[in-house]
Amino acid sequence: MINNVLIIGAGPAGLTAAYEIVTKTNLKPIILEESDDIGGISKTIEYKGNRMDIGGHRFFSKSDVVMKWWNNILPAEKSNSNLSSIIDPDKTDKVMLVRSRLSRIYYLKRFFSYPVTLSLSTLYSLGFIRTVKIGFSYIYSMIFPIKEEKSLEDFFINRFGRELYKTFFKDYTEKVWGVSCRKISSEWGAQRVKGLSVWKTILHALTSWKKTGDIDQKDTETSLIETFLYPKFGPGQMWEEVANIIEAKGGEIRKGSKVTGITLEEGKVVSCTVTNSHNAESYTIEAGNFISTMPVKDLISAMSGVPKPVRDIASGLVYRDFITVGLLLSELKIKNRTKIKTWNSLVPDNWIYIQEKEVRIGRLQIFNNWSPYMVKDKNTAWLGLEYFCNEGDDLWCMDNQSFIRFAIDELDKIGIIEKNKVIDGTMIRMPKTYPAYFGTYDHFHEIRKFTDAIPNLFLIGRNGMHKYNNQDHSMLTAMAAVENIISGRTDKDNLWKVNTEQEYHEEKS
Repeated sequence: MINNVLIIGAGPAGLTAAYEIVTKTNLKPIILEESDDIGGISKTIEYKGNRMDIGGHRFFSKSDVVMKWWNNILPAEKSNSNLSSIIDPDKTDKVMLVRSRLSRIYYLKRFFSYPVTLSLSTLYSLGFIRTVKIGFSYIYSMIFPIKEEKSLEDFFINRFGRELYKTFFKDYTEKVWGVSCRKISSEWGAQRVKGLSVWKTILHALTSWKKTGDIDQKDTETSLIETFLYPKFGPGQMWEEVANIIEAKGGEIRKGSKVTGITLEEGKVVSCTVTNSHNAESYTIEAGNFISTMPVKDLISAMSGVPKPVRDIASGLVYRDFITVGLLLSELKIKNRTKIKTWNSLVPDNWIYIQEKEVRIGRLQIFNNWSPYMVKDKNTAWLGLEYFCNEGDDLWCMDNQSFIRFAIDELDKIGIIEKNKVIDGTMIRMPKTYPAYFGTYDHFHEIRKFTDAIPNLFLIGRNGMHKYNNQDHSMLTAMAAVENIISGRTDKDNLWKVNTEQEYHEEKS
């Protein structure tokens, strides 16, 4: 019997699976990671002493298992149950900071609360006529909902009304995905927005004072949480610590190892062909069980014995790619107008959704506000400008220096910075960051039917399942996969039913 478990990908899902294996079994996990990094899109990039978080990763979950798992790796700086138990982050690096969440929408060169609240400041900024239209369209959508909603546009209109959808959801969502909301499955909304509604945002605004400083927010809609945990040096610190534990307990992580072939025999996976990303040399490795977090499109392409209809569906799956530009500035043009105190009038947001139509930037992170330890010089502003694109398009193919200048011009154009305040810049491209709910996605259940029938293959994580999951959901799928291996369970329904809201929901089968 082969004692190895091959895990494809060293992101949160793959690393969680390996950790569970080395702490709960006598099996040996071998992680095959195509890049030279740890953490997938949850890695931290360091540039001249400044650290970048790719996408922004709040460490918050409604799962007690996940929260305890994180705390076991990096303890929180203070405990809600015992406030006398305080870890000083100035004196130790292995710590999770307790952070306040603030994210807003930048639209019409003004700030709006996110999620959108019907506060007096919001109504004033929108103006009387637009506010009246939003109110009546919301009432209309409640009385006459779209029946059998199929598209994301239908989902948003039923939830928020047509006018609010057009004001705050349509343009930004289409900037993210590059297609009309009418072409995106409503399942994306069910996965990401879930229980959020106008009434919940109003109720939350009236009761949120009760939650201040409390990281236990199980009764709060995920989009509305006020407080979260965050590693001192960014999300990559968590996964680098996990990787160290895995290797210390006998697991193996092979970086620069791309899976280019997967061999099926008698309905089971028996081996993988691995190609070195640097010298193109290949070898074959066998294992008893295989856990995949690689993009489903690539998995099926590399696999032998796949029926043509399944292969065709996989080849038609779509992904959205991602570029982050890091900009270091002496100061920002926009100033803090909130009651939250910050240094040098720096706005207190963790990230800002850029709704302005005349620019292509989608979101802006302020790394100082995620963790002050992410910034080398506390008297500078360290920003992450996020762009959504497709491999091969004009943004993706632009050379680095031209792209950085382009990004600087965009922030200057909408009044967030002044060009002469920029000190330095860098950028990073991340392919296949977001699995899309269009293309051949409506037929994804055929892929699932095929892969679920392979008893020793387990698909987990965001790209592994082609589901737009947060990292805690990815971790729970990894834990479930390892439990299946331990118990000998070959049925995969429990993996697909894992939900970060601790609920079960129906899927196509």
